[in-house]
Amino acid sequence: MLNSELATRRTDAISRGVGVTTQVYADRAENAEIWDVEGRRYIDFAAGIAVVNTGHRHPKVIAAVKDQLDHFTHTCHQVVPYENYVRLAERLNKAVPGDFEKKTIFVTTGAEAVENAVKIARAATNRSAVIAFTGAFHGRTFMGMTLTGKVVPYKTGFGAMMPDVFHVPFPVELHGTTIEDTLGVLDKLFKADVDPNRVAAFIVEPVQGEGGFYEVPRAFMVKLRELADKHGILLIADEVQTGFARTGRLFAMEHYGVVADITTMAKGLGGGFPIAAVTGRADIMDAPGPGGLGGTYGGNPIGIAAGNAVLDIIEEEKLNERAEQLGARLKQRLQSLVDAVPQIADIRGPGFMNAVEFNIPGTHTPDADFTNKVRVKALEKGLILLTCGVYGNVIRFLSPLTIEDEVFSEALDILEATLRECAKEA
Repeated sequence: MLNSELATRRTDAISRGVGVTTQVYADRAENAEIWDVEGRRYIDFAAGIAVVNTGHRHPKVIAAVKDQLDHFTHTCHQVVPYENYVRLAERLNKAVPGDFEKKTIFVTTGAEAVENAVKIARAATNRSAVIAFTGAFHGRTFMGMTLTGKVVPYKTGFGAMMPDVFHVPFPVELHGTTIEDTLGVLDKLFKADVDPNRVAAFIVEPVQGEGGFYEVPRAFMVKLRELADKHGILLIADEVQTGFARTGRLFAMEHYGVVADITTMAKGLGGGFPIAAVTGRADIMDAPGPGGLGGTYGGNPIGIAAGNAVLDIIEEEKLNERAEQLGARLKQRLQSLVDAVPQIADIRGPGFMNAVEFNIPGTHTPDADFTNKVRVKALEKGLILLTCGVYGNVIRFLSPLTIEDEVFSEALDILEATLRECAKEA
């Protein structure tokens, strides 16, 4: 079977709205490596977009899932509940930042987690407005894409968005937006468009994912918490992409010294199996009435089993520390290439949630063409990379945290060779 044959079948069978980054069709995967249907090996620096932080087919995840399969696969928790759902909720209630009583619900996707976080915030505050940020990504459902701060491709052609959602600029000094700029716009928003006493929640990614891997400045997160407290607004931390050791902490909010009222999570929680969650202050989480939350597949026992195994693996294999080590090595290698690759405008990211941004040399103009060339050439050499950013000029690095040292070194060598070649050809 050839990749090209499958690509033709895919084009004929699947909506073009489902885009793909590569034409590599997977046959099998192990930890940080993928083999395609033609037998070619790739090093995976995408991890299913930060899903398999614990690696493809981690033995403990697979064992937990197999054990669950031998018991049952689905009952619907709202009909016949099960212990491992309760146990995972208890563990997340302890693990999510915040020295207060918490409760949790489980759903299936990150977008569902975001939708439910907004529902809970509205029920708890009896308010309807939500404030999000430019460059944000919160999913492709109607509320998710409304909250998302990027039009193409997420909102194009889908008509009117949900009401009572407002965006303010995300503070990125590299692009000329300071913390003071963002706070100034927020102040004007409260004066001109929405009474802060009508706002249910702020929603923010501690590190923007699709938006370009920009961290929320610590001072701004502190100020956002202060504004939330001043106006009775809840703070929702969208940790769908940042969670589960990716930033060197179980949750990225642990870097800030302030806590969110509600936390959404998915991706890395399931180690490759669909599971998402919302955890928050107990009184807030109890605001919706019975039946107001849930879903047929929410907290499916297979995903729950995987989630419990993932938390064990992160602790046992010290993946927070591993993320810090891998990120430091990657950023050091990229920094050593700044002179040879003048397109490099910025190298950033906590733990192993790292990115490199490219501009046209000598300017502040984003260079999306160079970025895509790097992605394509790296793929030709056997390294899978992802781009991101509002301007498409950022490469993000999301390898499994369990990647072997020798495989990681090989990937860094491919990355360096790719960057040098692209710079010479530019």
